[in-house]
Amino acid sequence: MKRIPFLAALLFATAAFAHHGWSEYDADKPLTLTGTIAQSGYTQPHGYVELKTADKSWHVVLAPPSRMESRGLARDMLVAGGQATVYGYPHRTKAGELRAERITIKEKTVELR
Repeated sequence: MKRIPFLAALLFATAAFAHHGWSEYDADKPLTLTGTIAQSGYTQPHGYVELKTADKSWHVVLAPPSRMESRGLARDMLVAGGQATVYGYPHRTKAGELRAERITIKEKTVELR
C-alpha cells in the first residue's frame, strides 16, 4: 500500500520535470510564423496548434487552457482553416516545434507567457 503513494509522487515529479523543459527552446532565435491552423487542441498541460506555413508545418505549443481563456484566446478562435501568426522560440532538437510567446488571430493578439 505504501508503494502506491511513492509511485504516484514519482510519476507526478517526472511529468512536472518534463513539462517545464523550457530550456529546450532557443530564446536567442525567435521566429514569427504566419499560416493556416490545420489542427488545434485546447488541452492540458498546454494547448497547441498545428500551423501550416508556406514552407512547412509547425507544432506550436501554446499556454495552458486556463491562461488562454483568461487572456482572451477562446477555444473557438483556434479553428482549423483559420489564419494565425505566432511569435516564439524554436525547439533546440525537435525541428518543426515552436513555443509560442504570443499569438495573433483576426487582429487580436494574446500574450501567452
